Parts: sequence; structure tokens; C-alpha cells
Amino acid sequence: MGDISAEETVALLALLSERPLKMTWPAIASEVALRGSAVDIWNEIHPPTFDGMNDEDGYLSVAKDQLRSWEHSGFDLLTVLDDRYPASLREIHELPPLLFMRGKVHYDEVGVSVVGSRNASDRGIAIAQNIAGGLVDRGISVISGLAVGIDTAAHLATLAAGGRPVGVIGTGINLAFPAANRDLHDRVADAGALISQFFPDAPPRRQHFPMRNAVMSGIGRASIVVEAGEHSGARIQARLAVEHGRPVILTDLVVGATNWGKALVGRPGVHVAGSIAEAMAVVEDVVSTASYIDDQLPVLSLDR
Repeated sequence: MGDISAEETVALLALLSERPLKMTWPAIASEVALRGSAVDIWNEIHPPTFDGMNDEDGYLSVAKDQLRSWEHSGFDLLTVLDDRYPASLREIHELPPLLFMRGKVHYDEVGVSVVGSRNASDRGIAIAQNIAGGLVDRGISVISGLAVGIDTAAHLATLAAGGRPVGVIGTGINLAFPAANRDLHDRVADAGALISQFFPDAPPRRQHFPMRNAVMSGIGRASIVVEAGEHSGARIQARLAVEHGRPVILTDLVVGATNWGKALVGRPGVHVAGSIAEAMAVVEDVVSTASYIDDQLPVLSLDR
């Protein structure tokens, strides 16, 4: 599972279970990525014994059993130390230490999130479908959350157009929520990637979905909010994307229907689109600018 040694993965899992100094998972992930080794951090906190790594409290043993139980489970596991871990995710504060996945995750993913209301109107569904088709035409992955409504419309349109869907879910990788979308989960995994930052059998919890939105924003070059209500989860993604320095494209549906949408207008990086053509023009500019910046950056590697 992944490209790093089992020892590194076990040490990371043990750190996540122990949470030394009450560190959050993103804080542990950032420290491990910075140091380039979970083993080094574990040994610093728990000085090795004559027999090797110190496992006085049994965290390493539990982690080994966890990793062993996942070996033939039909999914892959990437850690923040893996070379295939999406580079764009390393830029956000909510850095997930683990990604469970089915399909293939690209280190240099060029994707755009398409999100919106579960209670979507016919116009919202049509807009989501057309936006997804426009992204596929441009060779851009379509990232969404596999909820009903806008998410489902975007991914179905992506699959119909032969594009690459990337589904980021708020449950463990073994679950489908809603259950009616299990077939869509499988199709997304086969054509692109299905990703979860939660342990494989984790049920849906309210706090999971904002965390899911943070990962969607982090992976994508931009977020397009197609349609949303005043208290829609899509507003969380829009806020997070602004915090991440990622462009946000709001349709006129969102700006016309929500106070939070109106409040975002004029913020740096926030665009309002009144048509598919306007949305695609912003996307083209964002992707070309991001690609130019990527080409100028030095290639960084983690020394392990």
C-alpha cells in the first residue's frame, strides 16, 4: 500500500492513535511531511530500546494489525510521505495524513471541483452537467463529493463524456453515502479515483463533510459552486477555497439566492459567472496560470 516502507506507515498510524501533546491529525501530518519520517518522530518521543522501536503502550502493535487487515481490502493507502500523494494537498492547513483510495490518484492532478445543493433544481442540474462536459473537453478532472443533486449530476456527466471523475467522500472508503450511489462510487473509482481521508469503515458524521470539502478544495485548482442554499455545505467549500487561495466561481444562481454568495462577491479570487462560457473562461485562465507557476517551481523531494 503506497510507496513508503511499512515501518513508516506503522509509525504514522501509531502517532495518529497516540496524538502526542494532543496534536491534531493535520498537525501530525505537517510535522511528518516536514521531517520526512514518521519513524524519526516516533523514536524522538519514544527512545528506542535494545530490541528496537519502543512500543511500551502498544500503539505500534495495533498499527501493524490495522495495516495487515487492510492488505487485501480492495483499496490503496497513501500517506503524506508517499510520492504519489497529491502535491496540491500539501499546501493546505487541513493536510490529511492518510488517503484511502480506489482507482488512481495523480500527484499533479489538474482538476476543478463542481459542487452544490443536494436539493438541486432542473436548471442547476443542467448547469452542472454542462460545466462537467466543458471541463472534460479541456482535459480537466471533475472533482465532486458524490452527494445527491449537483455532485451526482456532475459525475454522471463526466462519465458520459469519457472524462476523469475524482470523488472525495465523507465516509470510509468501504461505505457509500447515500447508499443509492454505491454503483456511482464504483464507476467513479473505475474511471478515475475515489478518495477518503477517514478509516475504511467510518460512518457518515456531521464533522466529516467540512473536512471532505477542505480536501476537495485542496486537490482542485478551483471550485465552482453551481447552486446552493443559505446553509448549504457548498458555502463551506467556497469559504475554505478562499482561505486556501484557490479561485471560486459562483454562478448567478448562487449569488442571486444566498446572502453568503453576495458577501463573497468582490473578494480576491471570487468570480461570478452568468453562463457556461464565462465559467470556462475563468477555468482556462486559472489552469493556464497554475500550470505556468508549476513549471517554474523546483522539484522537491522528501529525503527519507
